[in-house]
Amino acid sequence: MEKIIQKICNALISVILAVMLICASVLLLPHAFGYNVYTVLSGSMEPQYHVGGLVFVKSVDAQEIQVNDAITFRVQGQSDMVATHRVIAIDNENRTFTTKGDANNVPDPPISFDVLVGRAAQFSVPYLGWLSIFIRTKQGLLTAGCLVLFVVLLCFLPGIFKKEPEPKEKEGDAVKMTKP
Repeated sequence: MEKIIQKICNALISVILAVMLICASVLLLPHAFGYNVYTVLSGSMEPQYHVGGLVFVKSVDAQEIQVNDAITFRVQGQSDMVATHRVIAIDNENRTFTTKGDANNVPDPPISFDVLVGRAAQFSVPYLGWLSIFIRTKQGLLTAGCLVLFVVLLCFLPGIFKKEPEPKEKEGDAVKMTKP
């Protein structure tokens, strides 16, 4: 029974730590290569970038952008919000891009080169954007803390069920007995 509990705990620990490591790598490793990671919140770029997915954006100079590139830019009037749409025209004289979401019917108003964040990678990682958003909340941090605590408890669980070996008598040891 002890060995079964030990194997189950080890398997759970391995799976949980592997999932946590993979998620952390996908969320953090791109920064080491100069990419920013954003969560897709709308379906305007379906099917290229799915809602709830992560999109990876590399900072580039506006002169490097070409028609058909997907770019991420700060939404005018909302400094903390960004959008990712495809470039359909470039006006170098006025320093503006005309963009359009792949799933949208009409183009966006021209945007200035100055609000460019960067060029989006041609792929996204589905669903992990929701995790990225959740982990930044109080509930997300509490959940992550509880998951770490659960892994620590799994490390000690087999020891709780371990039977203590009974002391054995050595040959030649006499047991003293007294009359009551």
